[in-house]
Amino acid sequence: MTIAEGPVIQLAWVTDDIAATERLLSEQFGVGAWTRLEDIRFGPDDTALRGVPVDFTIHVSLGYAGDLQLELIQPVSGETVHAEFLAAHGPGLHHLCFAVDDVEAACERAESAGVPVLMRGSMMDGEIEFAYVDGSASGAPYIELARIGPAMQAFYDDVKAKSETRPA
Repeated sequence: MTIAEGPVIQLAWVTDDIAATERLLSEQFGVGAWTRLEDIRFGPDDTALRGVPVDFTIHVSLGYAGDLQLELIQPVSGETVHAEFLAAHGPGLHHLCFAVDDVEAACERAESAGVPVLMRGSMMDGEIEFAYVDGSASGAPYIELARIGPAMQAFYDDVKAKSETRPA
Protein backbone atom coordinates (compact mmCIF):
# COMPACT_ATOMS: atom_id res chain seq x y z
CA MET A 1 0.00 0.00 0.00
CA THR A 2 1.40 3.40 -1.01
CA ILE A 3 1.49 5.93 1.82
CA ALA A 4 2.43 8.97 -0.29
CA GLU A 5 2.28 9.39 -4.04
CA GLY A 6 3.29 13.04 -4.21
CA PRO A 7 6.79 14.25 -5.03
CA VAL A 8 9.56 14.68 -2.48
CA ILE A 9 9.59 18.43 -1.96
CA GLN A 10 12.01 18.88 0.92
CA LEU A 11 15.03 17.55 2.80
CA ALA A 12 15.35 18.70 6.41
CA TRP A 13 18.13 18.84 8.96
CA VAL A 14 17.84 19.29 12.71
CA THR A 15 20.55 21.41 14.26
CA ASP A 16 21.61 23.06 17.47
CA ASP A 17 23.20 25.98 15.54
CA ILE A 18 21.05 27.14 12.64
CA ALA A 19 23.53 29.81 11.46
CA ALA A 20 26.41 27.34 11.27
CA THR A 21 24.24 24.82 9.39
CA GLU A 22 23.15 27.53 6.94
CA ARG A 23 26.81 28.30 6.20
CA LEU A 24 27.74 24.64 5.83
CA LEU A 25 24.88 23.76 3.49
CA SER A 26 25.42 26.94 1.46
CA GLU A 27 28.99 25.84 0.87
CA GLN A 28 28.02 22.23 0.12
CA PHE A 29 24.85 22.76 -1.94
CA GLY A 30 25.16 26.29 -3.29
CA VAL A 31 22.17 27.80 -1.50
CA GLY A 32 22.54 31.52 -2.15
CA ALA A 33 20.27 32.82 0.59
CA TRP A 34 18.27 31.47 3.49
CA THR A 35 14.95 32.71 4.84
CA ARG A 36 15.09 32.37 8.61
CA LEU A 37 11.94 32.30 10.75
CA GLU A 38 12.69 32.47 14.46
CA ASP A 39 10.57 31.47 17.43
CA ILE A 40 7.76 29.73 15.55
CA ARG A 41 5.35 28.42 18.15
CA PHE A 42 3.11 25.41 17.65
CA GLY A 43 0.43 25.20 20.30
CA PRO A 44 -1.40 22.23 21.80
CA ASP A 45 -4.59 23.04 19.91
CA ASP A 46 -2.81 22.41 16.60
CA THR A 47 -0.05 19.87 17.31
CA ALA A 48 0.27 16.45 18.92
CA LEU A 49 3.22 14.16 19.60
CA ARG A 50 2.21 10.50 19.79
CA GLY A 51 -1.39 11.62 20.23
CA VAL A 52 -0.66 13.98 23.14
CA PRO A 53 -1.04 17.75 22.61
CA VAL A 54 2.30 19.58 22.70
CA ASP A 55 3.45 23.17 22.89
CA PHE A 56 6.83 23.88 21.33
CA THR A 57 8.93 26.55 19.66
CA ILE A 58 11.47 26.11 16.86
CA HIS A 59 13.66 28.24 14.61
CA VAL A 60 13.33 27.35 10.92
CA SER A 61 15.46 28.35 7.96
CA LEU A 62 14.50 27.62 4.35
CA GLY A 63 16.60 27.64 1.20
CA TYR A 64 16.66 25.91 -2.16
CA ALA A 65 19.19 23.77 -3.97
CA GLY A 66 17.73 23.88 -7.46
CA ASP A 67 14.07 22.95 -7.10
CA LEU A 68 14.54 21.09 -3.81
CA GLN A 69 13.68 22.90 -0.61
CA LEU A 70 16.17 22.53 2.24
CA GLU A 71 14.77 23.10 5.72
CA LEU A 72 16.79 23.60 8.89
CA ILE A 73 15.07 23.19 12.25
CA GLN A 74 16.54 24.22 15.59
CA PRO A 75 14.41 23.18 18.57
CA VAL A 76 14.03 25.97 21.13
CA SER A 77 11.59 24.57 23.67
CA GLY A 78 9.06 21.79 24.15
CA GLU A 79 8.85 18.17 23.05
CA THR A 80 8.98 17.31 19.35
CA VAL A 81 10.40 14.66 17.05
CA HIS A 82 13.06 17.26 16.26
CA ALA A 83 14.17 17.70 19.89
CA GLU A 84 14.09 13.92 20.45
CA PHE A 85 16.28 13.34 17.39
CA LEU A 86 18.77 16.04 18.39
CA ALA A 87 19.07 14.64 21.92
CA ALA A 88 19.53 11.06 20.69
CA HIS A 89 21.69 11.58 17.57
CA GLY A 90 23.00 15.13 17.50
CA PRO A 91 22.59 17.39 14.48
CA GLY A 92 21.89 15.79 11.14
CA LEU A 93 19.54 14.84 8.34
CA HIS A 94 16.13 14.45 9.95
CA HIS A 95 13.44 13.89 7.32
CA LEU A 96 12.32 14.05 3.76
CA CYS A 97 8.92 15.47 2.95
CA PHE A 98 6.37 14.17 0.46
CA ALA A 99 3.59 16.42 -0.77
CA VAL A 100 0.17 14.84 -0.25
CA ASP A 101 -3.33 16.02 -1.08
CA ASP A 102 -4.89 14.63 2.10
CA VAL A 103 -2.84 14.27 5.29
CA GLU A 104 -5.57 12.36 7.12
CA ALA A 105 -5.83 9.77 4.34
CA ALA A 106 -2.02 9.49 4.13
CA CYS A 107 -1.85 8.92 7.90
CA GLU A 108 -4.53 6.24 7.69
CA ARG A 109 -2.57 4.51 4.92
CA ALA A 110 0.62 4.74 7.00
CA GLU A 111 -1.04 3.24 10.08
CA SER A 112 -2.62 0.49 7.94
CA ALA A 113 0.84 -0.33 6.58
CA GLY A 114 2.23 -0.57 10.12
CA VAL A 115 4.10 2.74 9.91
CA PRO A 116 3.47 4.74 13.10
CA VAL A 117 2.37 8.35 12.88
CA LEU A 118 4.50 10.10 15.49
CA MET A 119 3.59 13.78 15.25
CA ARG A 120 0.84 15.76 13.54
CA GLY A 121 0.02 19.40 13.28
CA SER A 122 -1.05 22.39 11.28
CA MET A 123 -0.32 26.07 11.09
CA MET A 124 -1.67 29.24 9.51
CA ASP A 125 -5.27 28.15 10.13
CA GLY A 126 -4.68 24.88 8.28
CA GLU A 127 -2.78 26.41 5.36
CA ILE A 128 -0.24 23.69 5.97
CA GLU A 129 -1.00 20.33 7.54
CA PHE A 130 1.80 17.90 8.35
CA ALA A 131 2.49 14.52 9.88
CA TYR A 132 5.75 12.82 10.72
CA VAL A 133 5.83 9.06 10.34
CA ASP A 134 8.56 6.64 11.36
CA GLY A 135 10.90 6.35 8.40
CA SER A 136 13.41 3.96 9.96
CA ALA A 137 12.26 0.95 7.94
CA SER A 138 13.05 2.87 4.74
CA GLY A 139 16.38 4.20 5.94
CA ALA A 140 15.34 7.74 6.88
CA PRO A 141 14.75 8.80 10.47
CA TYR A 142 11.37 10.37 9.63
CA ILE A 143 9.12 10.96 6.65
CA GLU A 144 6.98 14.07 6.65
CA LEU A 145 3.66 14.08 4.82
CA ALA A 146 2.48 17.61 4.09
CA ARG A 147 -0.46 19.29 2.42
CA ILE A 148 0.60 22.74 1.27
CA GLY A 149 -2.16 25.29 0.69
CA PRO A 150 -1.98 28.11 -1.88
CA ALA A 151 -0.82 30.83 0.56
CA MET A 152 1.98 28.62 1.89
CA GLN A 153 2.99 27.64 -1.65
CA ALA A 154 3.19 31.33 -2.56
CA PHE A 155 5.45 31.88 0.46
CA TYR A 156 7.66 28.95 -0.62
CA ASP A 157 7.81 30.32 -4.17
CA ASP A 158 9.01 33.66 -2.75
CA VAL A 159 11.65 31.90 -0.61
CA LYS A 160 12.86 30.02 -3.69
CA ALA A 161 13.11 33.23 -5.72
CA LYS A 162 15.18 34.84 -2.94
CA SER A 163 17.40 31.79 -2.55
CA GLU A 164 18.98 32.13 -6.02
CA THR A 165 21.16 29.05 -5.99
CA ARG A 166 24.76 29.88 -6.93
CA PRO A 167 26.13 28.28 -10.08
CA ALA A 168 28.50 25.32 -9.58
